[in-house]
Formats: sequence, structure tokens, C-alpha cells
Amino acid sequence: MDHPHPETALCGVGRKLYASALRTGLLSHEATGSAPCLIDTGLLRRDPGDPHWLVPAPPSEAAADLVRPLERELSEYRRFATALAGTLEQLTTLPPDGTAPALLTVWKGKEQIEAALLRALGEGTEEFLAIQPASGRTNRTAEKIRATAERVRELHERGVVQRTLYNHTYRHHPTTLSYLDALKDTGLEVRTMEETAERLLIIDRTVAFVPTQPDRETALEIRHPGLVWYLVGVFERFWQSAVPWERQVPYQDTPEGITGVQLKIARLLVEGHLDEAIARRLGMNVRTCRAHIAKLCTALGSDSRTQLGYHIAHSGMLEEV
Repeated sequence: MDHPHPETALCGVGRKLYASALRTGLLSHEATGSAPCLIDTGLLRRDPGDPHWLVPAPPSEAAADLVRPLERELSEYRRFATALAGTLEQLTTLPPDGTAPALLTVWKGKEQIEAALLRALGEGTEEFLAIQPASGRTNRTAEKIRATAERVRELHERGVVQRTLYNHTYRHHPTTLSYLDALKDTGLEVRTMEETAERLLIIDRTVAFVPTQPDRETALEIRHPGLVWYLVGVFERFWQSAVPWERQVPYQDTPEGITGVQLKIARLLVEGHLDEAIARRLGMNVRTCRAHIAKLCTALGSDSRTQLGYHIAHSGMLEEV
């Protein structure tokens, strides 16, 4: 009997069959005819000892297999987004005061950037999307936090839907916890990721802001429909794979005791990133990043950074990242 199969979840029949397979350890191919989602998601696999039967895979393994292609795609988006700002800055100039907004405008200095952003937010009526990566510095002033909270409330009162992406590290910031707790009644949706792209702000899917320098002292205001459309796609891809704020982050350590955070650091080390760049991408301070690297050295028996790279590359651990 045909029944709908959600794109990102098991159907009801599939859930019952998978639960049965976990209890018995086996399931016949014929039984899965009404629930192809079990095969598509990798929750059932061919029994290597007897190809006529299927065996259940642990949910964590199946989830990792499903997420891995998405993470590779997100990496491509990150590389594109990083290159985009630098390329587009060469095509734009700062317009004279009083002119209408251009499709691409460079704003220099935090005061100009803030003023342009407030103007765009003042025009917003429907939606505000934000990627707010941690910088490793958590000492935002009370005044800054209060101003941001007031902005969230003002947008909420105007009926603007708001979604924000943070790094996982924000879950351990007392000020962020208090800030979000105080805004629960605004409907602000928050999700977190281990690693995000640079800052990205999108208003009503018509205007976007991205930084063009690591120090965020220069920003690009984008009103080109095609580019904004692409950046909305970047945000939505991140949003799909992010963890909702109210859920716990599913960290999984390796048998050697290497954590999920340390696996990310290991991958970035092998790619040639320096400590400062790794810390910035993962939203932690450099000291914390180096403490994780020291733990990697201990776990893999490395006496030096050069040796650590060799051990990481030959351990097979990155095949699971």
C-alpha cells in the first residue's frame, strides 16, 4: 500500500519496522517493500553473512552517512561566500551622500555599517535572517546586548519573522543564555552549528550585508536580486543542518577519546589553517583552540605539530568527520 514518505524523516511504517529490526537483529528484504525510506536513509543494510537478510545500522552511523554529503556541500558554500565578498568589493564604490541605494555598496567603518543596517531593518516587514559567528571574544557590553534585544523586540512587534544561526560555543556563554531567555516571547528562532560561514544578515530576501574584511570594519550591502537569492540559499542550507537551541548537541567521541570539536580542529589543521583561523571559524578563543590541539597530540602520541599532522592524516579519523 502506497503512503507518503517525508523527505527528511522515516514514515510510520518505517519506524515500526526499524524498531522490530533492532529487537530481532534481522529483517527480510520483502518486509521493507512498504518502507523504502529504511534503505534510503541507510538504517537497514545488507547482511554481509547472508545477502537475503538486512541488519539494522546504529542510528548515529546512519545519521553521519546522511549528513556527510551535506557538510561537503556546505564547505563549498563557505568557500564561495568567502571569495564572494572580496571579488564584489572590486566592483563597487561608495556612493555620494543622498543617492539611492545601489545594487552593491561598500560601507567603511562601524558607524556607517550600523547606520546602513538600521536603515535596511527599518524597511523590513517580513523576515530577518542572520548568521552570527562567535569571534572568540564574548565580552559584549551590556549596552550592546540591550540595543540588540530592543531591535529584536521592535522587529517582532512589526510582525517580522526572525531566525539566527550561532556557533555551538554560544551555548556556553552566560550572557547569551540570559539574552535568549529574555527574548523567548518574541518568537526568535535560534539554531547552532560547529562551524559557520562569516557574518551574514538578510532582510526580506531583498537586501543582504556581508563583511569584506576579517576585522569587519568594511561591509558590503547587496541589493542585487540574484546575489541575495544565492545568499538566502546559503543560509537555508546551514539552517537545515543546524541544531535547534532547545535540543542538545549530539557530540560523539572516538574510541580514543577525541571529541567532535577536536575532529573539526584536526581537519582544519590538515587543510593548513593556523590556530587563529581555526579559532575564528569555530567561534572560540585561541587559547582554547590550542588546548584542544594539545589534547590531540596526547591522544595520537605526537611530540610536535609536524608529527601531529602526519598522525592525523594516517589515523583514518578524518574519514568520519
